[in-house]
Amino acid sequence: MGNPFQDQLLKAGLVNKKQAKKAKLEQHRNRKQNKEESTAEIRNKVREEQAAQAQRNRELNQLRAEENRQREQKAQVKQLIEDNRLDQDDRGERYNFVEQNQIKRIYVSEEMADQLSQGLLAIVKLGESYEVVPAKVARQVASRDKAAVIAFHEK
Repeated sequence: MGNPFQDQLLKAGLVNKKQAKKAKLEQHRNRKQNKEESTAEIRNKVREEQAAQAQRNRELNQLRAEENRQREQKAQVKQLIEDNRLDQDDRGERYNFVEQNQIKRIYVSEEMADQLSQGLLAIVKLGESYEVVPAKVARQVASRDKAAVIAFHEK
């Protein structure tokens, strides 16, 4: 069973069997070549999409890694402050300091107030409260989170 149009041309005598066979072969080659080209295009598209997806995955992994690093640093800062904070004296001397253009105060002993002004102690922020820590700890906190160190009079 051939092509009905081709059969009509053969019966009319407009083409011979050799020409019909050649045309059929040419059509077959064209279809096969188009199929190969389309599969090559599809493969290229798939490769491009995979590369784009891999790039997005890498960027997301970098973001997650950065978020994890920041979370770890905040946890380290919190741990440093909690482990090394000094007791404040509610009946002691009032020590004023500035945070974001606002004057804040804490109450510390007279000795601690002197050490704060000499740079031996520092005031750091832990959540919503302020804590007094030694200068060494303040430097460690500042290396992880500069915003956590509120008042530190380094020499």
